[in-house]
Amino acid sequence: MTSHLKKVELHCHLEGAAPPALTAAQARKYGVDTTGFMRDGIYLWNDFAEFLICYDKVSEVYRTEEDYALLTETYLEELACIGTIYSELIVSPDHGDRIGLGADAYIAGVSAGIRTAEEKTGIVARLIVTGERHFGPDSVVKAAEYAARSDNPLITGFNLAGEERMGHVADYARAFDIAREAGLGLTIHAGEVCGAFSVRDAVEIVKPSRIGHGVRAIEDGDLVRKLAELGTVLEVCPGSNIALGVFADFASHPLPTLRDAGVRVTISSDDPPFFHTSLKREYELASEAFGFSDQEINAITRTAIEAAFVDEATRARLLAKL
Repeated sequence: MTSHLKKVELHCHLEGAAPPALTAAQARKYGVDTTGFMRDGIYLWNDFAEFLICYDKVSEVYRTEEDYALLTETYLEELACIGTIYSELIVSPDHGDRIGLGADAYIAGVSAGIRTAEEKTGIVARLIVTGERHFGPDSVVKAAEYAARSDNPLITGFNLAGEERMGHVADYARAFDIAREAGLGLTIHAGEVCGAFSVRDAVEIVKPSRIGHGVRAIEDGDLVRKLAELGTVLEVCPGSNIALGVFADFASHPLPTLRDAGVRVTISSDDPPFFHTSLKREYELASEAFGFSDQEINAITRTAIEAAFVDEATRARLLAKL
């Protein structure tokens, strides 16, 4: 068991963390029929394309600033209850606009939830603004511009997510240049649905400090060595990888091999209830499925704090909690 260990999460999509019980309550509030995307507290999907559709359906029952404050506070309190001291949440201003709430109100609601959760539990959280590949480069540039001009101190990073098979990394390079110039931390989804080439493209074109997933780098030994040399941090989400069929089972998952090769790795839950997981379970998997000792798991958590998109005073405070 890992209940006694402090935990950190760097890779979690806010709407993807929506607890099914809260989603059901929200659906009742708005008179939404959930039968097409949820049954007995389980989100329904069969493949990556269906997962994205289900994700959007769940997101549709969160509509107001208050809804987003409640969602954020609920998830962060859930994390705090298992000993989590820091969380980064992936959010999309585009989503706020698409649901008619507006990006500013959406981010304001999420930020209010972060502040309330910290006041109640002490958990620290930050926001990573993301662009979504499947809405095209212009949309991603707008997301980067939004993050760059924001005066919200909770927005500290920029990401690219969505359908990895759409477009090339180079198509989105300008968005990362905008975010870099604004001093934001950079991370990018790569090497999940697509192979090692997508990780190589991300490393060579974007030059991020972190890669979201990145596990399929294991298919290219030279790339693994390059990641280790660069110190690029992988935000590994084993439960997600198995649920989506990236790897057949935990025995064939490359997390231990990557770590043993000197790659800096962290563990996160991605979209936990969609993938029948949680940050608690991911830490238990580190111990039970991968055989890591408490000391080795603490080292992974330390890596996550070292790679977190926070100011140095906050980083020192978090490290002291370990």
